[in-house]
Parts: sequence; structure tokens; C-alpha cells
Amino acid sequence: MGKAVRRVRGEAQKNIIRCMDILIGRYSRWEVWQDFIIMSAISIANVLGGPHREAREREYTNHASRYSLKELEVFAQMLSEVAMEMEREPDQDLLGELFMALGLSNEWKGQFFTPYSVCRAMSTMTYGDDFKARIEQKGWVAVNDPACGAGALLIAFANECRRPGHDINFQTSVLFVAQDIDFLAGMMCYIQLSLMGCPGYVVIDDSISHPITGIDPHGLIPRDGPNVWYTPMYFRDVWHWRRLWVQMDRVLFTAAPKGQAETLAPEPPGTNGPTLSEGKGGQLTLF
Repeated sequence: MGKAVRRVRGEAQKNIIRCMDILIGRYSRWEVWQDFIIMSAISIANVLGGPHREAREREYTNHASRYSLKELEVFAQMLSEVAMEMEREPDQDLLGELFMALGLSNEWKGQFFTPYSVCRAMSTMTYGDDFKARIEQKGWVAVNDPACGAGALLIAFANECRRPGHDINFQTSVLFVAQDIDFLAGMMCYIQLSLMGCPGYVVIDDSISHPITGIDPHGLIPRDGPNVWYTPMYFRDVWHWRRLWVQMDRVLFTAAPKGQAETLAPEPPGTNGPTLSEGKGGQLTLF
């Protein structure tokens, strides 16, 4: 059954826990949470289609097959509660806080998520006085968290952009790049970034031994694979056109001289392209 639930905040968190209690007994708290996160993430990602849709659909079916139709409706209600709460109050790490309140951190590799108040302070320091100038110069800026957890730092940064006096439309001006070695943590981040309308992607991999690489130095187009999860807003028209420009530049400026065949040197996995690494600003990095 797991440890007692603690520090529950707000009606949405209480409602989600009530939904989980319907399923706990036949399943453990950990199993319910894991299946909820994985099925919710796949439900969001598969709306977009793509080359990994069928494999993810099979994974969804594998998790869903354990439950009756009535039990699956409980999961749908839980996701609805998350979506409505993030619409009501986007300035929070809802899933990360729930994860900690449910006591799952003690059962899962001893992982603890950074308190959201700390993430807000870090985001304020990262924002900097020159952030608007960067956007005016380039049109957009990418922000990278190589150890994203449930996405609290990136969520806090998105809200920092919205604050009075900043007034940055992060949906058109900021690309959110996240990475985590743990699949479930990455999926929590993916769900929250997607529901907030953040354009970007989450990569499930070790950021030390396999940092994110892309075909451009700013991370606009990552090396694709089944471990890359794109948010719905990543496919918004403004980002689509930016990716096209990057691809056109790559073709024009890397083409072989006339009469000479172009040859591409083989590159080991994880090193083929510019690496999006941590900078002097700390965990949350602008590039």
C-alpha cells in the first residue's frame, strides 16, 4: 500500500488521490501512478502520429489491458483533473508535488524533486536582463534542463516569461528542451509541458554519457528516436517554419563542391551533432 499520503495541497490533488484510492487494493499505489503517467503521456503523444506511434500504442495497450473499462475511466478522470488544475494555476509542479505527497520517492531510487519555490528563484536568476534582447535578435531562445525530473524548472521558467513586465509569449519565443535518465520522470515532465502549451521535447537518456544532440547548435531539431517525445506545441506553424529554415541552411552550406560527391563520416551514437550542454548559469541553461 505504501506510506501514508502527506502534504496534500488543493482540491485537485485531493481529487486525484481519491481516484487512485478507487484502484489501490487490487493494484499498488506505485503501479497505479506508473500506469497513469505512461498512458497519459502516450495519449498526448499519439494524437500527433509520427514514426513511433505504433510502438507507443502497443505500450499503451500493454498497460491498459490490466484494467477494466470502468477502471480506465478513472485514469481519464485523473488526467482531466490534472489538465483543469494546470489551466487554473499553471505556476506549480502539480505532478512532482503529488509524487512526493504519495511517498513514492522513498520507493523509487530515493529520488526527490526540487521544491517549486526553489525552482522559481532559479528561473528568475536564469531569465536575466538580456533575455528580451536575445529574442529580439534571434526570434526565439531555447532553454535546457538536463536533469528535468517532473519539469519544475522549465514550468517555472515558462511562468517567469509570463510575469508582468516580462510579457514574453513562450509558446512562440521559447523552445523547452528537457532530458532525464528516468522514463517515468521524463513522462511527468512531458505531460506538464504539453498541457502548458510549451513547444519543445523531452529526451529519455543519461545527460552525462549521452547528452542531447541536434543537427543545429540551438537544439531546434534533435536527433530523432523512440526516446524523444515532442510536445504538441512543437508542431505549431511558427516552429515548423523555423525548422524548415534550419534544414535549408544545412543543405545550402554543407553541400559538397560541384562535381565532388558528398561523403558523411560515420559518427558514434550520442555524439553526432552539436551537444546541448550545461553552461555557467547552472542546471537551467539558455542557448
